[in-house]
Amino acid sequence: MIPDFLTIAEAAALISKRELSPVELVENRLARIERFDGRLNSFIRVLREPALTAARAAEAEILAGNHRGPLHGIPIGLKDIYETRGVPTTGHSKVLIDHVPQRDATSVRRLTDAGAIVLGKLATHEFAFGGPSFDLPWPPARNPWDTSRFTGGSSSGTGAAVAAGLVLGGAGSDTGGSIRGPAAFCGLAGLKPTYGRISRVGILPLAFSLDHAGPMTWTVEDCAIMLDAMAGHDPADPASADRPVPDCRAALSGDVKGLRIGLIRHFYESDNPANEATRQGIDAAVKVFEDLGCSVRELRLSPLAEWAACGVMIMLTEGYAVHQATLRERFGDYGEAFRDRMALAALISGGDYVQAVRRRRELVTEFTTAMANLDLVITAAAASEAPAIDAVSKFAIFERPMLTMPFNVTGSPAMSVCCGYSAAGLPLAIQLVGKPFDEATVLRAAHAYEKATAWRSIHPRLNG
Repeated sequence: MIPDFLTIAEAAALISKRELSPVELVENRLARIERFDGRLNSFIRVLREPALTAARAAEAEILAGNHRGPLHGIPIGLKDIYETRGVPTTGHSKVLIDHVPQRDATSVRRLTDAGAIVLGKLATHEFAFGGPSFDLPWPPARNPWDTSRFTGGSSSGTGAAVAAGLVLGGAGSDTGGSIRGPAAFCGLAGLKPTYGRISRVGILPLAFSLDHAGPMTWTVEDCAIMLDAMAGHDPADPASADRPVPDCRAALSGDVKGLRIGLIRHFYESDNPANEATRQGIDAAVKVFEDLGCSVRELRLSPLAEWAACGVMIMLTEGYAVHQATLRERFGDYGEAFRDRMALAALISGGDYVQAVRRRRELVTEFTTAMANLDLVITAAAASEAPAIDAVSKFAIFERPMLTMPFNVTGSPAMSVCCGYSAAGLPLAIQLVGKPFDEATVLRAAHAYEKATAWRSIHPRLNG
């Protein structure tokens, strides 16, 4: 009997001991998709036959003694902005509804080379920006903890599919919080690595200087496993960093005693006030880190609104550069939320963009200086549990400054980790941020926190 909820690490251990068949595991997850996804809408496209073919090949390789590692035979999903050879990649948009790439994204190739099996393409907000939208070719994904709730965006389908146990891991993207937001609302571990750590070749762009690709999983350990496969230099990506990639999973066993942590309390207490449950969850998490031997002190930065304004200005301008020609030719083919948000960018001047880029450099310097005597910072990942999906304004990103955007501005590694549940049983989250290319410390601290708490034993109760 295969458990309904199984981590990558657990499944990998069973597969390596030949106690679990990749074919049986893939068949089991396909059955879960058929049973539950009619209400979750996490998949745009299920690749049933290709996945079963890949599972049979993986099983044969493993039986022949060619076990590639912890992702071999593991079913995953891809946000539908990751290009897949011979399989439509739509960006959840009518504009690309017939787009069939001739190559896999670099990160997809690395995952499949590691043995991962792609079960399908997952819902997003249109071109990873405007949502949730109800006027697109596919409905928006819904939160498995409560299907009347928002999943967060824009890696919405990935958040829902992983939380519901339809896949064991998923690939998302993050331009202003699109991995960490869904991870927070769906109770996952979601990592935005350092800018340049994972190639974006073959991933539909939103904003060239803010886009990050990364993993979303149930546990921090599973994030490390996926990162180890996805990361690495790619000369075809001008922003790709030619830096050594550490064994992040191996680093999880390290001690966290002595880590120096800065707590950015004003971001979620005054700049974008969090609700009481979130504040209590963060306070309790800080106590856990202190009990683990970390030192925590408060850190004050420029107001969150300045970080958010800088990042949103850059995101809008660069996004408009990507879509300008198509917006002029096919404006009505975009969904209302995307086109109305993006139309605002037509009013931004070159001078506005340059000033935002200049301010970004100042903010990056400020954060670098603040981190000189710290190993990590902690703040909120979201101001509350998931709101109702029909209560999210199409201009929500302008109404309250995003708690995640500062670390797209800096390009720092940042991850969301579950820190408890609200009175309604909905996930709450903290955000951990590290120094450039030090994903290992972020993951090590987050893993230690998970092991010291009971949150990973609680799963959504699905009916169907």
